[in-house]
Amino acid sequence: MSAAAIIRDRAGAEPVALAVVLGSGLGGLAERVEEAVRIPYAELPGFPAAGVSGHAGALVVGRLSGARVALLAGRAHYYETGDAAAMRGAIETLAALEVGALLLTNAAGSTRPAMPPGALMAISDHIAWSGRNPLIGDASDARFCDMTDAYDPSLRARLKALDPELHEGVYAWFSGPSFETPAEIRAVAMLGADAVGMSTAPETILARRCGLRVAGVSVITNFAAGMSATALTHAQTKAEADRASARFERLVAAFAEGFA
Repeated sequence: MSAAAIIRDRAGAEPVALAVVLGSGLGGLAERVEEAVRIPYAELPGFPAAGVSGHAGALVVGRLSGARVALLAGRAHYYETGDAAAMRGAIETLAALEVGALLLTNAAGSTRPAMPPGALMAISDHIAWSGRNPLIGDASDARFCDMTDAYDPSLRARLKALDPELHEGVYAWFSGPSFETPAEIRAVAMLGADAVGMSTAPETILARRCGLRVAGVSVITNFAAGMSATALTHAQTKAEADRASARFERLVAAFAEGFA
């Protein structure tokens, strides 16, 4: 039985209007889902094993602000296995479920002094600094997907209308797991990157290959390397994400309401 069939069997066949991938430390949103059906990734063929703290590794289907949603509480990162397409099975399952839109979220470091920890940023575009692409090895013509407006402008406009203080910018994807060097941060900032992190871009590429509409939100958890005297740690990332969680959850709940 496919993952999509398992989800329909356990959670019902009603279409999913919005899917959300929850980044590091942002899994608390799943507790707000009503009529929730929780399915561990281990029970869904093609879904990844979540191996990073702050990622629960479960799909939660239910209602948020009246909308039928599917929350992915945890993701697989390239640095865990060396597989840039680690989220392919999950993204293809969302496409099979014919979700209306996909919201990708992450914890990220800011390259801009005016965008401090606690800020939220709508992703307008990305730079795949890692040099990896999850579609390498895909034999179909669908691999040649257009990445212009990969982050849907209309969805981004909806997010900005819901939170006037929401920043907007370009996200640079680094492979991790080590944090970036100050020199790397200076380089990507010169290229136009406003935030940096270790996820999201490969999922966007996979989603665009599947024809899904994508929006992205970064929760800024720290200034990037070289911008402050504070050492970067994963514990800090989770702690700052937790502090920003209330505002983040309000934004996503309001965004979901538009899909009800």
